[in-house]
Parts: sequence; structure tokens; C-alpha cells
Amino acid sequence: MMYETHYEVTPLTLAVIGGDKGNRFSSRVLEEEEVIQVKQPASKIIDLACKFFGSSLRGRQEGTKDICNITHKVPVSIDPSSGMYFFPTASPNSPQCSWIAHSHIDRISKAANQSTEIIFKNGNSITLPVSHGIILNQIQRTAQFRYLLDHRIKYLWKNNADVVAEPFV
Repeated sequence: MMYETHYEVTPLTLAVIGGDKGNRFSSRVLEEEEVIQVKQPASKIIDLACKFFGSSLRGRQEGTKDICNITHKVPVSIDPSSGMYFFPTASPNSPQCSWIAHSHIDRISKAANQSTEIIFKNGNSITLPVSHGIILNQIQRTAQFRYLLDHRIKYLWKNNADVVAEPFV
């Protein structure tokens, strides 16, 4: 099996699936058209994506906490301008933690053994060993966070549209 050593999250990324217990330092990345094996933990891939857009995973988590008081399994906005909002399925410190792109989810359904099937808008699906209730809660919390952050951004644009931080000379 071929592994990439680096992966950059894009708006086409559906999910970053954490490693199982025997393979905790690698991840599977689901994109709209392909699956990529990456030799990095899922939360490290998300951290690098956050850093690409000027923050870190910890910084994005703290921002989410300040906006909507979510303290555990905190969803993050990797880049709000391109709609890249992801939520973790477990503690981000766990090697089994996966990160799901909120905007690509079509629906979820219960699966066997307390698992959940996530069906994406492109028709692809994954089944994760996480309860339906936890995934549903994460989807709802991410939606609330998206709404609050988008509202803040729109408010700033509406009320400060003519203000420029560094005017051109």
C-alpha cells in the first residue's frame, strides 16, 4: 500500500479518517474522487490545514469555544471563506479520531454495533464506530458554530464595508 507523507485539506475533502488501533500513525483521506492514504494522524493533518490558513488546530478550537461555548470534541473552521468546517468524531488526541467535513454530509443512518453510516452528497459513504447520537450531536453543534461565525463575519462586512485596514496609496 502506498502512503503519501503529506496531504493538504481542500474544499473537496470529505473526511480524514483516523487510524485503527494497529495503525495509529496513518490516516485515510476521502476526497470527492479518490481515497488517499497518508502517513500522518488525522488530527495532525487538520492542524496543518489550520496552519495553512494562519492558525493552528488549538487556536481554531479556542476560537470555537469563545464563539459558542463548546468545550469537548470542538468543531473547527479551517477556512470559513471556502466553507471548510470539520468536526471530530472523538477526542482529537485519540489516534482513532476522524474529522468529517460538515458541508459534504447528505445524511446519516444507524449501522450495526453502535456505528454510524455517513452518506456524503456525492453518494459515497463511510461507516464509523461512533454512535448515531454522537454524530448527530456533532453535526448540530457544527451547524450552530457555522451560523454564529457566519453571522459575525456578515455583521462586520455590513457595518465596516468602507473601512480598510491598510489603504492603498
